[in-house]
Amino acid sequence: MLETTKIIELFFKHLEIKNIPLGEVIFKEGEKGNTMFALIEGEVELFLNDKVVEIIYKNDVFGEGALVQLNHLRFTTAIAKTDCQIAELNKEKFLFLLQETPLFALDILRSLSSRLYHSLPYNN
Repeated sequence: MLETTKIIELFFKHLEIKNIPLGEVIFKEGEKGNTMFALIEGEVELFLNDKVVEIIYKNDVFGEGALVQLNHLRFTTAIAKTDCQIAELNKEKFLFLLQETPLFALDILRSLSSRLYHSLPYNN
């Protein structure tokens, strides 16, 4: 099965891949979100109340809540832990991927489910 970022790359080769240097803030907790991100290279830390709550690794997505929840405000602050390459998807591109590649939806659900599981107190 193709990884989520590979699906994104195949369908959106024209997507701008952004180079994010170590330490750069990608988004902040409380900001209005209207895009999600696919991590092509590198690692991203998600902070909540100045504490790292998750590390996002190559070939995963983050910030997808902005595209699936109404009037979404970011729950965390995302900061590049290493130099990163990311692709940004707006709602239009996200919906296209969901329609054209149902496996993309499954990957998004898998990513969200894993995050929820690992956030439970008895899994830490």
